[in-house]
Amino acid sequence: MNGNEELLVGLVSISDRAAQGVYEDQGLPALDHWLRLAVSSPWRSETRLIADDRPSIEQTLIDLVDRIGCHLILTTGGTGPAARDQTPEATLAVADRLMPGFGEEMRRISLNFVPTAILSRQVAVIRRQTLIVNLPGQPKAIRETLEGLRTADGSLLVSGIFAAIPYCIDLLGGPYVETREEVVKAFRPKSAQRSQPA
Repeated sequence: MNGNEELLVGLVSISDRAAQGVYEDQGLPALDHWLRLAVSSPWRSETRLIADDRPSIEQTLIDLVDRIGCHLILTTGGTGPAARDQTPEATLAVADRLMPGFGEEMRRISLNFVPTAILSRQVAVIRRQTLIVNLPGQPKAIRETLEGLRTADGSLLVSGIFAAIPYCIDLLGGPYVETREEVVKAFRPKSAQRSQPA
């Protein structure tokens, strides 16, 4: 397999206390677990657990894009209104372009569960050819925003944001990412779909 066809994902958990070892980080395991369930094509990750300070976040994102060459970066933590929550500011500081639909949709999904979702300030941006998405801090909210909302019988009510990510990566020149439809169905226009082998 061409190495170019492997998705490289940067997973960044941003938490002062977890970075200091005060408690065990839950963000990185939650992200890794969900991606293992959802992504069926080849992928690997680069993980970082860092403190919630803007210079560290900026430098980590720059390193994962410019030096490591990640196609996608998912961050968790640091998106609330508290003074220490610096993830959106750091993400915007390293951005070439904004992708506002991701933040809007994450808040819309989360509002189905908690009214405090409007306090979330997640953003998504493009740096070079990398999509960077700030996710919520709680594992349950990470899964809900990535996967979407389902009815009691399991049918999809609202698509999660990951449904749009494989096509975004296509448009940025990255590898063709395939998903397990029972978790999340990647949406592409027909003209962008690869024909399935017989």
